[in-house]
Amino acid sequence: MLLNILKNRRVLFFGGKGGVGKTTLASATAAGLAQQGRRILVVSTDPAHNLGHLWEREIGARPVSLMAGLDGIELDPGSTVDEHLKSVENSLRKLMPERLHKEVKRHLEQAREAPGMVEAALLERIAVTLETGLAHYDTVIFDTAPTGHTTRLLELPELMAAWTDGLLKNRERSGNFTRALGQFKAVDADNDVASNLFEDEPTRDHEMRAVLMRRQDRFRKLREILTDSETTAFMIVLTAERLPVLETIELCQRLHDLQVSVGGLFVNRRSPRGESALLDQRAKNEDEHLAKLIKALQPKVPEIKQIPLSANEIIGGQELVHFSAAYLG
Repeated sequence: MLLNILKNRRVLFFGGKGGVGKTTLASATAAGLAQQGRRILVVSTDPAHNLGHLWEREIGARPVSLMAGLDGIELDPGSTVDEHLKSVENSLRKLMPERLHKEVKRHLEQAREAPGMVEAALLERIAVTLETGLAHYDTVIFDTAPTGHTTRLLELPELMAAWTDGLLKNRERSGNFTRALGQFKAVDADNDVASNLFEDEPTRDHEMRAVLMRRQDRFRKLREILTDSETTAFMIVLTAERLPVLETIELCQRLHDLQVSVGGLFVNRRSPRGESALLDQRAKNEDEHLAKLIKALQPKVPEIKQIPLSANEIIGGQELVHFSAAYLG
């Protein structure tokens, strides 16, 4: 009973190559767990917005009820960057002298297109979503973007925590330098510029350190959650074809390097046998690809759940509940 295994994890990530059925499997798992009486939040980080299409609902950045016990959120990368930069700007405006406010705004407008900005903003939003989600739900399920985007996100918490730690150390050195200069403040006590030069520095320094430390703590907590195998599992969705299999092998190795537990593999859309010569040949080819996958993942092969090709498209809550009962229960 796969759902009985997964219900013990509080955080589930569904990832894999684009177009293999991640959103369907994430939603079906969420629906199945909700049917067991658990409170579930499913979060899409995929810019394709398939979650809303699948559930036939308008889903945005705030939780929307999808069925009893199950809410959904779609994190839009563009809106997430806008919110992230606005938050940074508001913080910096409080911390910087007024004469630098225009410079702060100009710098952030340029930063919008900087490499990694979307990932950094999305990562912070994921961290906040997890903080609030775990306080209100039994399980938070992430339906992620295609493999490359997701692995970059998983690499970021440690990098961002280290980067913030560097900022704090630089801030400490700057504070020591400012305090050293402060002894010269009284030399020209009649000069307003000189006497006011350091006036707001202690307050700004304290506030800036507080902001950086909150950010550092958030990324460290996220890293701890991701690497706690009792709490978090990464579920890989694939089809039994050459490219998805190769991506899955690479993803499993990357997750191992990042110390993120692989909870299992969903091999989706398996071809039926005995229907036609064409489908029989496809099934044979799929068997060969899966054999290569299993061999490559030795000695620790995650649990593999094979899902047959469906004759009908799975759309809406009722179909997802039936799908979950048939294949995940």
